[in-house]
Amino acid sequence: MTVTAAPDAPRLLVLRALGLGDLLTGVPALRGIRRAHPGHHLVLALPPALTEAALATGAVDAVLPAEAPGRAVPSLAHWPGPPPRLAVDLHGNGPESRDALAALRPHRLLAHADPGRPPLWRADEHERERWCRFLGSYGIAADPSDVRLPPPTAPSPAPGAVVVHPGADAAARRWPAGRFAEVARRLRAAGHRVVVTGGPGEEALVRAVAGPAGVPGRDVLGGGLPFGALSSLVAGSALVISGDTGLAHLAVAHATPSVTLFGPVSPGLWGPPPVPRHVALWHPGPPGDPHGTAPDPRLLLIRPPEVVTAALALLPSRPVPPRS
Repeated sequence: MTVTAAPDAPRLLVLRALGLGDLLTGVPALRGIRRAHPGHHLVLALPPALTEAALATGAVDAVLPAEAPGRAVPSLAHWPGPPPRLAVDLHGNGPESRDALAALRPHRLLAHADPGRPPLWRADEHERERWCRFLGSYGIAADPSDVRLPPPTAPSPAPGAVVVHPGADAAARRWPAGRFAEVARRLRAAGHRVVVTGGPGEEALVRAVAGPAGVPGRDVLGGGLPFGALSSLVAGSALVISGDTGLAHLAVAHATPSVTLFGPVSPGLWGPPPVPRHVALWHPGPPGDPHGTAPDPRLLLIRPPEVVTAALALLPSRPVPPRS
């Protein structure tokens, strides 16, 4: 769904200035807002590095660059022109994000932290469902299953490969590199092509996985691919193996089979839809800190044989031959 509003259309500002996974879990809500206001110029406030991904959803007309350290609320003081006709807070449930939008004096503001409405936030609710239910309380219909992105137009740099992505924003969600290397080595031994990816600053981590696994240099993609190339890679892959991070949500968005490793946060809150092509590995226990500085104990309960077994169950029995 791509809707481009007229240049003089009333402007609608949505705040969700978080990461790639947050953007992708917010797609059902964004599309609900888009359908409810087809004549508005929808602007999404989020980090500028996610501009291409935001526009790829087909629900956004423009991006307002906005970011702050961690998951803090960024300033929106650089909003140009008159106040937005409508502002929607999809950033969080606290007054900080609501107040950042309220400072722009929008004609109407939708927020969890609305003093004139009863509290709606539920800690035990899946992220996709949370924001769709929030919009429903304002009469805006949104479907939590509406997560698919349009197919990328560029070809995959490694069609049919298994994508192993060891990185995550926080150490709490980062499975040890040695375990990822063992999984990659065993999948290569079974005849599958393995590509190891990493974000900016994760070059050493990628090498720590690819080297022991014997992954050739052409299949080591560290340093952070542009979103278009990353999207094509995931859409054309046979399987994505990662922790609870943005790449797992990109696999969901392209209906690519995935094995996702969870630790501090239950997959019931951030996991993939309950369909056979997505496997969420998790050993239940008390919730942890998803932004902690050490691997979560529940994440460490997952061992390489468990991941390999789940991966082989999703992979074709006849692997795609690697390129010469």
